[in-house]
Amino acid sequence: MGIPKVAIVGRPNVGKSSLLNWMAGKLLSVVDPTAGVTRDRVTWMMHEMDRYFELVDTGGIGIVDSDDLSDDIERQIDVGLAECDLLLFVVDAKAGITPLDKEVAERLRRIEKPMLMVVNKCDSSRLDVEAGSFLRLASLPQVVTSVKGNRNRAELLKAIAEQLPKAGDDETEEGATLFEPPEMRLAIVGRRNVGKSTFINQLAESERVIVSEIAGTTRDSIDIRFDVDGRSFVAIDTPGVRKRKSLENNIEFYGLVRAQKSIRRADVVLMFFDATQTVSRVDKQLVEEISKHHKPCIFVVNKWDLAQEEEMTIERWGEYLVSSFASMRHVPIAVLTAKDGRNIRQLINLTQTVYKQAQVRMGTGKLNRAVKAAVQKNPPAHRKNKRPKIYYATQVATAPPTIVVKCNEPKLFDESWKRYLLGFLREVSPFHEVPIRMIMRSRSDEDLDKDLPDIQLRPAEELDAESKGLADASASAESADDNVTE
Repeated sequence: MGIPKVAIVGRPNVGKSSLLNWMAGKLLSVVDPTAGVTRDRVTWMMHEMDRYFELVDTGGIGIVDSDDLSDDIERQIDVGLAECDLLLFVVDAKAGITPLDKEVAERLRRIEKPMLMVVNKCDSSRLDVEAGSFLRLASLPQVVTSVKGNRNRAELLKAIAEQLPKAGDDETEEGATLFEPPEMRLAIVGRRNVGKSTFINQLAESERVIVSEIAGTTRDSIDIRFDVDGRSFVAIDTPGVRKRKSLENNIEFYGLVRAQKSIRRADVVLMFFDATQTVSRVDKQLVEEISKHHKPCIFVVNKWDLAQEEEMTIERWGEYLVSSFASMRHVPIAVLTAKDGRNIRQLINLTQTVYKQAQVRMGTGKLNRAVKAAVQKNPPAHRKNKRPKIYYATQVATAPPTIVVKCNEPKLFDESWKRYLLGFLREVSPFHEVPIRMIMRSRSDEDLDKDLPDIQLRPAEELDAESKGLADASASAESADDNVTE
């Protein structure tokens, strides 16, 4: 049977998404008083009471969607109901029985599957007495809960475990496999309606998220696990982003925050562009976010079939992206047509290549020879009647590759020369297509990591010992004008 699925269903605003977040112990679904916030199925793997199961949050039954996506939402609900092994029928104790609750109960009555009624929003024990009135909807086992009051989470999980079908022989093995961390996390980001969800559905080989011509369909960040050649990956579908001043409501603001968070937790970011549209301010904001966090990235130009109809070439698009994002000229460019799956496999192979580059370590000797060659080719200019000197460099971290350059005074090196050095190192290092983080440090600095709280650096004395031979050789051979020690 594999991993059983538990679908959370009910009318809008009974707290389905809050229940999912509460049980999972993390913010997965957007929670907002606006009806119809959840559109796609949002899922999360659980391991409780010695059972593995998958929680599935669905859209509210009976909602009339503001963007005319009601049919798509209903189709996602139908898929969730058809695939699940247990149904959690969620009702609101504060609101009491509503006509929509009766409609949901009538729909569930035709489904022959185990069910559990969750009487939610019982924020105090005084509301527990209201639970009995919901038995008029359906005679089901009940659990009263309150996300706000953190009431009865353990009881709910226990009831779910008791109502699940008997565990199959493959549940434990498959569940343990799914709980293993993936080899790589891909964040799919871009402005609205560039084809991110279509791409995700191609990866999942199913209609996993709603695909629509209406911009802004996806509101949650959705993790989709998929396998390629026996390797497990996670793709993070993020909401489409638009200008901050154009954010219509809290839901879209949450979507922007989710997109930024997805970039931070990804191993590789796929930045999507529409081949038929020019680069926008939103695109530049997203690329800036990717650059700020030094994330390996691939520029993905989607809807390439439409671009070819206009006789567009890859070379022209590549030149356009380089001119738009001069500081990201190292980023590889891929073209694809997501709707028919063209070039998707090649893109996944490219992401693996880029990810491996970010994990490489460059030997100290090779790195210092490269730095010396860079200085000899283009020495840094004097500043304040002082000559900038580099003593040695060493790589202290990966993902991103982080290089500490020991020098006499960091302020003597202007930004343009540091960009030159980075570009030179990228050409001669294994880091051709990934960002390099470079920190200029004075040899007098003892606390190397005081400005780098997010990087685990080796102790300063260990770095100095590693490069002692380089520094000693320099001290005995350099003249007043020497720049670099090999």
